[in-house]
Amino acid sequence: QVQLVESGGGLVQPGESLRLSCAVSGHPHSNIAMAWFRQAPGKEREFVAAINWSAVFRNYADSVKGRFTISRDSAKNTAYLEMNNLGPEDTADYYCAVRTGYSVTYYYRAALYDYWGQGTQVTVAS
Repeated sequence: QVQLVESGGGLVQPGESLRLSCAVSGHPHSNIAMAWFRQAPGKEREFVAAINWSAVFRNYADSVKGRFTISRDSAKNTAYLEMNNLGPEDTADYYCAVRTGYSVTYYYRAALYDYWGQGTQVTVAS
């Protein structure tokens, strides 16, 4: 059984940083792509960042480029999302997702990902 467990969310002030983690267990394949999505209250889920198994490919939403960094430790099957200079617009539930293989064209499509975590809440407020 594939399980994804996110952690690291919390309440921070504008300009501060957070680091999210996503630990994957039970996946039958090693070449899994990992991604982060987020959903703000009253809004649709949106793509944040994605990374392939070797970390050669990394893609970001325009809204987070230069502020967020996705990384992974393949030995631990864990992905990270380093979020810097957070603003109120980053307030959302953040979800980790995985799929076998990396789509260099459609990495941003939620429907391509097979397994999802339960989400971790990030609140940015002064």
